Amino acid sequence: MGFGSYDESEQENQEVDTDEGGEGINVHEHDHEGEVSVDGDSSTEELVDRLGEMKADDDEE
Repeated sequence: MGFGSYDESEQENQEVDTDEGGEGINVHEHDHEGEVSVDGDSSTEELVDRLGEMKADDDEE
């Protein structure tokens, strides 16, 4: 692996030990599983158009 390469498998079960003889840090302590849903009838194109309008309004100020 070259310098700066990233391998997710190296990160999956990583724990960091402290010098104080502690129990270490569990990097997966706050992992969550679930679903995300969005309520709305707007299409992606409509949302992108609206974002463009909002950015244009910010540029005018």
